[in-house]
Amino acid sequence: MFKLEENVICECSKALLLALGQKDEYTQLHSERVVELSSEVGIALKFDVEQIKILRISAAFHDIGKIGIPDKVLLKSSSFNDKEWEIMKNHSINSERLVNSLHFENSNIIANAVRHHHEYYDGNGYPDKLKGEDISIYSRIISIADSYDAMSSPRPYHNKKSHSEIMKILEEENGMKYDPIIFEVFRKIIQISHYKVE
Repeated sequence: MFKLEENVICECSKALLLALGQKDEYTQLHSERVVELSSEVGIALKFDVEQIKILRISAAFHDIGKIGIPDKVLLKSSSFNDKEWEIMKNHSINSERLVNSLHFENSNIIANAVRHHHEYYDGNGYPDKLKGEDISIYSRIISIADSYDAMSSPRPYHNKKSHSEIMKILEEENGMKYDPIIFEVFRKIIQISHYKVE
């Protein structure tokens, strides 16, 4: 890939995240933190430069499909009803479509990663009920980083949780939601991460 194209992709990423931020600043800032947390896991897994780039772009775009979620659902200050939850779950498919529309190198890998970041290791996630290593390794990394950051930030429908509270929940869900090998890497890196909460 030419350096110019890399810069264009980077600028596209920033532009889309800024557009999302105009709609929902929380999701924009959350995505930026998930990029960094995911990168720390990728580095610990000894990803090469190309893999880290794919991981970072995937993490940046994982929630970009929320641009297409109606404000009355996306910005709702209480829990979703069943219909609203089904609408919200579409964001991962929307994210895939947006990435596929960009047609840059590795966009198919990135599109797959964003589509599946809510798949569970035990097969009970969405949208495709993939299981285990059928789920992209990028998705499996983003899933843990996404969950940690979401619980560490206050939202209208839940309070901010402490690091120990978050880790207890993640541990309970390990092997169900999360890949146990990636979880063990995350457990180690979060102890020294800038993004660890108190």
